[in-house]
Amino acid sequence: MIIKDHWKLRDFREGEAKDLEVASPLYDDYFWMSAEVPGDVHTTLMHHGLIDDPFYGQNDQKCRWVEERIWWYRTVFTLDEAPRPDDKMLLVFEGLDTFATVYLNGAELGSTDNMFISHTFEVSRELKPGKNVIAVKFDPVHAKVGGKAVSTFWSGFSKERVWTRKNQSHFGWDWGPRLLCAGIWKEVRLEKYDAVRIEHVYARTAEVGEMEALVDISVELTSWDRRKTYSVLVQLLDGESGEVTAAETLEISGTAGSGLSGLAGGMSLAGGTKLRVSKPKLWWTHDLGTPHLYELRISVRADGITMDKRSQKLGIRTLELKQRDADGKPAFTFMLNGVRVFAKGANWIPIDSFIGAVPDARYSRLIDMAKAANMNMLRVWGGGIYERDIFYDECDRLGILVWQDFMFACALYPDYNRNFMDNVAKEVQQVVKRLRSRTCLALWCGNNENDWLYEALHASGDIPHPFYGEKINHELMPALLEQLDPSRTFWPSSPYGGNDHNSREEGDTHNWQVWHGNIEPRVFGEPQLQDYSVEGLSFKKFKEDRTKFASEFGMHASANLYTLHRNVPQTELMLGSAEMMNRNKDINHLKGVMLMEGYTGIPGNLEEYIDFSMLTQAEGLKYGIEHYRRNKPETSGALFWQFNDCWPGTSWSVIDYYGLPKAAYHYARKFYHPLVLTAEYTPGDAELVLWGVNDTRESVSRTAELVVYGMDGRQVYVRTFAAEIEACGKQRIAVVKLDDLLQGLDAAEAVCVVRWMDGCGEDNFYYFCDHKDMNFRPVNLNVQVNPEERSVTVSSDYAARMVRLEMDEAWLDWEDNYFDLLPGQTRVIHVGQKEGKGIPWNTLKVSALNGASVAMNGRQPVTE
Repeated sequence: MIIKDHWKLRDFREGEAKDLEVASPLYDDYFWMSAEVPGDVHTTLMHHGLIDDPFYGQNDQKCRWVEERIWWYRTVFTLDEAPRPDDKMLLVFEGLDTFATVYLNGAELGSTDNMFISHTFEVSRELKPGKNVIAVKFDPVHAKVGGKAVSTFWSGFSKERVWTRKNQSHFGWDWGPRLLCAGIWKEVRLEKYDAVRIEHVYARTAEVGEMEALVDISVELTSWDRRKTYSVLVQLLDGESGEVTAAETLEISGTAGSGLSGLAGGMSLAGGTKLRVSKPKLWWTHDLGTPHLYELRISVRADGITMDKRSQKLGIRTLELKQRDADGKPAFTFMLNGVRVFAKGANWIPIDSFIGAVPDARYSRLIDMAKAANMNMLRVWGGGIYERDIFYDECDRLGILVWQDFMFACALYPDYNRNFMDNVAKEVQQVVKRLRSRTCLALWCGNNENDWLYEALHASGDIPHPFYGEKINHELMPALLEQLDPSRTFWPSSPYGGNDHNSREEGDTHNWQVWHGNIEPRVFGEPQLQDYSVEGLSFKKFKEDRTKFASEFGMHASANLYTLHRNVPQTELMLGSAEMMNRNKDINHLKGVMLMEGYTGIPGNLEEYIDFSMLTQAEGLKYGIEHYRRNKPETSGALFWQFNDCWPGTSWSVIDYYGLPKAAYHYARKFYHPLVLTAEYTPGDAELVLWGVNDTRESVSRTAELVVYGMDGRQVYVRTFAAEIEACGKQRIAVVKLDDLLQGLDAAEAVCVVRWMDGCGEDNFYYFCDHKDMNFRPVNLNVQVNPEERSVTVSSDYAARMVRLEMDEAWLDWEDNYFDLLPGQTRVIHVGQKEGKGIPWNTLKVSALNGASVAMNGRQPVTE
């Protein structure tokens, strides 16, 4: 039974009410406000108009009182009949955020102090026929940890967060506001069992051959009847045909218990078997093949009766992280089914500040967008949450690997405290058991940046303390993972490896030379220095990076204008206003200005800021990622920071809070294409090098074309080149001198396009000067709209830079956007709305950086 109805919510000040009185079934909650579960306090208050939208203006400051109060949830549910004497009734809370005390019919069942794990209570005696009352009290964070916060310990963004096993970014980060949520953020269920319950299923591929695969299955049970012997049927069904492809039965005796389960005297039992799968259909990332999924079914029987059953999706695949190449040199390469993977993707943060209220559909939309952008890996960053099941469901289904951090980030953690470490151990065990059968899961990582930042800040004298938290990811986690999931690599931290945990010589790296101006390389014992200058922050620093795996790097861009309009008062919608500054939680705002200064020039108004920041982010990521891909196999992955936003702010994301892509998202679809044609060129170079990079499992023979145009569309250079690129390989196709390319044309008036002649992928545009030094001609855009076909047709008289299509709606699904357009070229762009809403054609606006905007007047576009 899912308990989701009739929930109510009310706040109390400390000392205002006695707990047992509020928890009593007789307590009068008639005038409490209704609440959604799953959900949270803030969204409930917004729904009832008791707080203003925290995302609008600076309302996040106006609702700070919410985190100071005690909050109570109550609900009533009906039980048709009393449990039988042998029934075990379990009340399960999948997620409580965070310091909660649970009551049923006035009885205190227990307290919780960890948002990341589920909490189960055996309640057979406390239930009664008819109405039953659940009450849950949430204490404020400060009441639980305020006295423990040690102000001298290093912890980015907040001191008290390190004592709370809670979404660390709730306390505020450099891309999101402090909104300290509380509430029942996951499902609540009442489950009924007789003698046995399936606790965990661990399924992993042991071997893969051409004709047969071996799959190991482990089953953990809780038994309340030690006299029984349980028959466990394990079946693997083809996900397409539904036919049983393998099956085994194992017997688990109740007399061979391995220990108490903690559930009302239940005994923990375990057993395992192997499935032999003939002619296995392998799971691949979507760029390498088909992410084929089987269905694994487990059923437990005793005395001829099915007692419990479970099913889950399972892909057959092998996956390892190679840390040495064929010559024994350091590497960081994921091998999927024996094939070298170049990891292409981004870092994933919580998709909302109020995560409990987010519908599953938003996850599906975002992960589908990751696939559409040719991403094959997402990193679940360690300052947020272990994601909901829908996240991993979609990654399994779509063929996207997951780099999974544990939730520790940018801080020292109190590993000297026994209670804290017991809590962490319980968290690690439960999280690993929940996720270890996920086909998409590629790597366990201990934390985000703790090892690197501690060493660097300790060397500079900013942290005088021991490395508190080191025992978590260097002792506790590896010991638990060796026992619970030996099938995957555990990586202690990100970044990690080499003589400096951010060394380019070994392990993975976070390239914050760009944007933060870090001076690299450094070695252990040296302080981490920054160069805050136009040159020090420039994205051209990427070309110096020979990392093995770039797991973080990026730069800011504005949210879309529609998003800003919804959340910034009209009087403040201007560059440099207090409200616009509040959108940017990264303290040193000059970094973004200097990054633009080096490429686009400094923006003079809000429209230029939106345009310049988006173009700089898009071109900067393209410059870096194409460099990393050309550097394969020495470099084996590029995961930029960051994919999504948790609120409508200015950040490193490529998709803003309302699901509207920035320019960099559409660029990503092109620079992450499995077969990319890329030009190695930096303004000032005397030659251009043409490369082909192939991330597929097949060798390819293609013809590449390189064309240089003037602003009027005149071709000054055109040539084709034969390319033969091996599977998962690259080719240096040609080297062409700049003078030959330009044929006397001014470099500031040239447009270079490289493309595959057979139409594979999309045209790739390059310029021989930084944007601020280009001489684009003013263009006139011709725009035609066909609402019936949901399309916009755009052409231009001269070369148009970054053509943008926008309308006043969230989750618009543009086929392409922020694209360059050659003179005489016509683009037909289709558009949808991912929530199924209508298209507001009357708000359409089409613009280019070098042209006047075209807006709709009725059904006819007019130039503004």
